[in-house]
Parts: sequence; structure tokens; C-alpha cells
Amino acid sequence: MSPLDMTALAGRMGEGALRQRLAMEAEQDSHHYRHVEDFLRPEHLPSAGRLIHRALAAAGLRARGRNNARRIRVHRNEVCLEHLPGVFEGCRLLHLSDLHLDAGRHHVEALLAAVRGLECDACVLTGDYRFGIEGSCAPAISALARLVPVLPQPAFAVLGNHDGIDLVDGLERLGVRVLMNECAALHRGEMRLHIAGIDDAHYFRTHDIARAAAGVPVDACAILLSHTPEPYRHAAAHGFDLMLSGHTHGGQICLPGGIPLLTDTPAPRRLARGAWRQGRMQGYTSVGCGCSIIDARFFCPPEVTIHVLRGPQVGRHQ
Repeated sequence: MSPLDMTALAGRMGEGALRQRLAMEAEQDSHHYRHVEDFLRPEHLPSAGRLIHRALAAAGLRARGRNNARRIRVHRNEVCLEHLPGVFEGCRLLHLSDLHLDAGRHHVEALLAAVRGLECDACVLTGDYRFGIEGSCAPAISALARLVPVLPQPAFAVLGNHDGIDLVDGLERLGVRVLMNECAALHRGEMRLHIAGIDDAHYFRTHDIARAAAGVPVDACAILLSHTPEPYRHAAAHGFDLMLSGHTHGGQICLPGGIPLLTDTPAPRRLARGAWRQGRMQGYTSVGCGCSIIDARFFCPPEVTIHVLRGPQVGRHQ
């Protein structure tokens, strides 16, 4: 990005947050981490994917896991929001998370087939557009150039722990509004549904919920987009009605019954997949539509989610 773009981005997400993200991206590119816990994250271990690949191949499960990863389902989730303006009753948000688009051509084709023709009022994307954690974002941006035209508009996005800062420019050139500790809104007449978004709270830790919430009027209906469910307590404390996230992949490789072996988050396991609640705030963690480390899934099918928003008069709660 140009210096002028960086200046504008610093004004959007906060100068300190931008400096921190850029420094940590440089750490990932050079594999020189300041903290042991960062070095030991699964996505930072080059041998992790090779070991899992060999284990699945030895068990004769590699092809099955890859085929499972391409069977993307469309999941419907109804959520009742206390402050939802009546004009947004039945509003449908298409939610995509953990796309990891440069994992391969077959994955992009499967995702295009899953979302093409879905009728929704807007789209939200909760991060991780790149399969790896380093190098060029160009392959992911090229895949996004194929995907974005078939998504509902308007579209809002946040970045994840796999995403380089270049994806802000890449997404916005395609017409997707990237929320970097910012707030936007859907408009219907004079009524608004506020959509805020924070930068990655998992690895980069450059999220600023207070900054994102600053543009939301008191008692207005507001949705928070976060790549990971980790800052759920702070989100609830700031009065958000709904938090949409991903990151966990629902475990991706699970035991029968969908029991995850790992969720890669310190958040409680009840937040690892599907609908949940924290106080007055509703939440939903997508299992994602892509794969990380290895393109395989077991007992945890990938999904895109249609959230149908209902007002309190409907009287249906999760």
C-alpha cells in the first residue's frame, strides 16, 4: 500500500494498531517470533500440515477428507434481536468465514457453486481469505475477484489472522467494505442496522471494540463482526446485539458427533461452533467454508450461513 493509503488506514483502525499489525506481519514473513506462544501456534509450524497429510494417507483417509472439504452446505440460522427495527424484520445476512481461497481451484469452484443464486440482503465475511500466513496475498485476491461478483451486496468484511494488510485494498477495490475497528450501516428508509467490525483479536491482537462501537447510538441495533469469538465478553459489555465470527473451523477434524480435537482459541468450547449467547448478546461462530493447514475435514462439514434476523415481536429465541 502507498504511504497515503497507510495514513488513511491508520486513521481508520488506529495508528498503534496499524504499527503493531505491520510489525507482526514482518515476524510471520521472517519466522522470527517474539513470544513462544506465537511460534507454537499450529499455523506457524511448517511440519504440522505434512504430519497430518501423512497420517491421513497412511490410514487411507486422505481422499475422503478432501472430498468432505468440498461439500459445502448452506446452513440457516434464525436469530431474535431485541432492538431490531421493524423494517429489518426477516433481513437475511449471508455469512462466509475462513474461506482460505488459495487452497486450490476445486475449493473455489465448490464455494462458487454453494453461494451462487442465494437470495440475501447483504453479505458479511469474517476473515481468513488466504490459506497460508505469509507471502503474497495476490492469489487470494484473484480468487476473491471471482467470488465477490456472485455475493449479495452490500458486503462487509474483517480480516483474520491469516490475512495480510494488502487484503484491505484488494477487497475494497472489489467493492467490499472492510471494517478495521470501524462501523457502517445498512439503511432502509430512515432506519439503520449498524454493522461494526474489528481487526484480528487472535494473533495480531489489533482489535479495538470501543473504537468500532463509537459510531453506534445508544440502544441502536448493532452487529459486531470479529474473526474470532475470543473477545466475546468485551463485545457483550459494549452492548452489541449479535456477534458473528469464525476462526475455529468447528475443529475441522473432529471425532464422531462433531467433537473437536482442537479449536485454536482460548474461548470456551460452547463458542466454538454454531449459536450461543453471552448475557443479552446473541452470537454465532461459523465452522467456516474452507480449511487451514490441510484441505481435509471429518465430522465437521464446511458451511456458508444465512442469518435470518427477527424482531422481539416474533417471540422466537435461539
